[in-house]
Amino acid sequence: MKLNTRKTAVAAFVGAALLCSPIIASAQETQETEAESEKEAKRDVELILVTGSFVRRSENFESPSPLAVVDSVAIDSIGAKNIADITQTLTINSGAENNPDAFTQNATAGTSNINLRGLGVASTLVMLNSRRQVVNSQQTNEGLNFVDTSSLVPMIAIDRVEIIKDGASALYGSDAVAGVVNFITKRNYEGAKITADYQDGAHGDNSEYVLQGLWGTSSDRGNVMAAVSYTSRDPLFLSDRRLSRPQDDSSNLGNPGSYFGVPGIPPGVPVIDPTGCAEFGGNANIAATVPYPGFGSLDLGTCQFDFGPGYSYVPEESRLNIFVKSDFELTDTITWATEFGMARNRAERGGAPSFPNLRGPIVPATHPDNPFGTAVQFLGRAEGNGFEADPANTESETFRFNTSLTGELESGFWEISYTNAKNEFLFSVEDVLNTEFNLALAGFGGANCDPSSPASVPGQGSCEYFNPFATSFTTSPNSQYVIDSFSADQVIDSESKLQVFEGFASFDVFEMGGGFAGLAVGMQYREEELSQDYDQLSNQDSFSFVIGNPDFSGTLDVWAAFAEMALPVNDQLDVQLALRYENYGGSIGDTIDPKVAFNYRFSDDLSLRGSISTSFRAPSIFMRNGGATSLQQLTDSVVQGNAFAAVRTVGNEDLTPEESTAYNFGLTFEPFKDLSIEVDYWNFEFEDLIIQESAQALLNQNPTDTSRIIRAGDPLTGPVLQVNNTFVNASSLETDGLDFVASYKVETEIGTFVPNISATYVLGYDLNDPQAGQVDGVGRRNFTNIGVSSPELRANLGLTWRKDAYSANLFVRYISSYDDDQNCADGSIISQGCGSAGLKEIDSHVTFDAQFNVDLSALIDTQTSYLLTVGGINLTDENPPQVFTNSGFDSKVHDPRGRQIYARLAVEF
Repeated sequence: MKLNTRKTAVAAFVGAALLCSPIIASAQETQETEAESEKEAKRDVELILVTGSFVRRSENFESPSPLAVVDSVAIDSIGAKNIADITQTLTINSGAENNPDAFTQNATAGTSNINLRGLGVASTLVMLNSRRQVVNSQQTNEGLNFVDTSSLVPMIAIDRVEIIKDGASALYGSDAVAGVVNFITKRNYEGAKITADYQDGAHGDNSEYVLQGLWGTSSDRGNVMAAVSYTSRDPLFLSDRRLSRPQDDSSNLGNPGSYFGVPGIPPGVPVIDPTGCAEFGGNANIAATVPYPGFGSLDLGTCQFDFGPGYSYVPEESRLNIFVKSDFELTDTITWATEFGMARNRAERGGAPSFPNLRGPIVPATHPDNPFGTAVQFLGRAEGNGFEADPANTESETFRFNTSLTGELESGFWEISYTNAKNEFLFSVEDVLNTEFNLALAGFGGANCDPSSPASVPGQGSCEYFNPFATSFTTSPNSQYVIDSFSADQVIDSESKLQVFEGFASFDVFEMGGGFAGLAVGMQYREEELSQDYDQLSNQDSFSFVIGNPDFSGTLDVWAAFAEMALPVNDQLDVQLALRYENYGGSIGDTIDPKVAFNYRFSDDLSLRGSISTSFRAPSIFMRNGGATSLQQLTDSVVQGNAFAAVRTVGNEDLTPEESTAYNFGLTFEPFKDLSIEVDYWNFEFEDLIIQESAQALLNQNPTDTSRIIRAGDPLTGPVLQVNNTFVNASSLETDGLDFVASYKVETEIGTFVPNISATYVLGYDLNDPQAGQVDGVGRRNFTNIGVSSPELRANLGLTWRKDAYSANLFVRYISSYDDDQNCADGSIISQGCGSAGLKEIDSHVTFDAQFNVDLSALIDTQTSYLLTVGGINLTDENPPQVFTNSGFDSKVHDPRGRQIYARLAVEF
């Protein structure tokens, strides 16, 4: 395909005039010829597609929607090793899950995602070269399936990232509620490039290296490009950098543990193991001490276990990512393009030696180590202090294939494409089997013990007792044989598939004052599939903590038709009109979503833009048909403390789609040369928002609801073990704020300096939670409701310097303080409110990043390019602000790693 060379309107008009000048004819013929040439020149200007439109525009076109572009130079300047490093620094990204600790990413360690405006990781459409990617088949704790950016494409292949910051469902469909992030790879690359990165952290053994390669070649009719990357990352454990207090990571269910049902003690009141607690590493949380025959006295309460040290802030990871792209001109007007991508990711995160046992196992009176002489209920776990932590493992395989045909028309183009993508995700974690554990307490433990055989005698031969008491640390230890008999892996094998057939045509329809009006019309068919296959033991609800789940599968078929008009009304005003119809069938139904946007240029220095659109997000397959159990820290007003509990979620087939309206108004101002200022006001309003009920809000609303809140011992007053929830349509959510971007280039004798700033200020984050009620969530952590952490201000200040073979970058990153609605200002846990003390404040946070680059090839005068980069992230090794919660910081806002020093060598042939 012969694409026209990009050129400005002035250059096009000059070229046309020169072509016309030799022609000698009548004045009328000359005018007609000039008019026709002017039309052709205007057509020549519309040559490229930008994210947010299906109509080709000039490369100088100003989008009526707020469009942010992060090019490869900017990506390199922040020292990004992966896509998460890019998105985590964006001030418009809030609440993404890129720090894979067990408390926010229970089963998705090794993944990363994007959360524009804090509207949910499933509300931003992530595309590769303007086409959809399959979602990760393992959902988040909140039950959301998202595009895993860790499996998208090698960093070395990325040319730029284009971000539409307002709603784009009218163009791209329901997933583009909060906006679009489009990763665009290099085009027509020729040559070869190799990069090697090494990064080392200030704490523990947290280091990583990244090796990447890029190759491309071109012929007269096409181009082929291939990229590969390999990442190896060592873990960072809480024990390497303890940000939390021991009580923040403590569970009431430990080993040594506590016991219900002790004679003479009120029902539902636990007794701390009288054979030991603190001397074996436990924390005796004593509510009262009472005299008791045979023991002198008994401590009422729980023997807490600090599970923190075994967990990891950063998992051990390996990633392999391959991307191949080819373009071939079948004819002078038709091009065939094909893309293939593959990602293979492995991650292992730390955990506890064993999970709490939520099934209330009974220690019989006949147990030889039972000091009570009567049957009691064990409140604890099989393994606690002194045992090695059991890891959780994830394996992710992602495949993506796309092929397309693009044809040139006399005044436009057409395109048809097909995408087929799949993600396979395997999650495994060890837990205790409920039946087998109870058999071991009764003396029938061991793989070779047959409790149904009359010859089997408790505690004899191949049958052993499991000792849950503290004497297991001294006089009556447990054998590995008996522990192995009740230990097994829960394995969840998940798969998601995506097929997309799409076609559209874009062409000029009539001429207006500012050029030719463009019309694009198209259709799309999407088929989404999701399934989760649990192991047989999980199907039988055999585990004592993760319990289990039935298998499920589901499909979603979507038909869509869309249209867009680009109207250059005059040289000052451009208008965009878009409309999309989507049909999901069944109870979900269909929707029509429009968008109107404009850009008005008052002068060469000042332009105003605005947009308004509606969006529609259907409930996902998992939300309707799935189910899962996650681990969460909860604050329990009944026992006046924190609980590390299971949250079991089931799907809801009665969900209705959520609807939203988004509008944006902004301006671009260039008061003088090399100074650019952009300001945007944005607003999103949601109705019937689809959310997973907040387990904390359920516990706060009715802590004695026995259908939702499962407790140990007394069902009304015992420690909380499990919360049951589902997905519902919440009433509403509205958020609005301001984006500010500015840069200024200064030429001096010692080099070129470019100071710049990007900032987002959240004005409002108001939500109506089904349990928590009306919430003003801006400037809050939103732990007790369905929202995400919402600091009011995020800002990045940068300074770039370049001279000859040298360049440097300096960044100052600021996140404002916000309130912690889990803890009071005096350090106590919120149970019935904080009174006059108010909420605890999470401190503001400032970090400094720096980078220095040397173009070695310019110094040694060689044809091969050698670029050496050294830099640091969080150079002053600032701790993330402390939060009195699991792991000790807010993982959706801050980075726990501390100072990171890195070096990179890039060689290009």
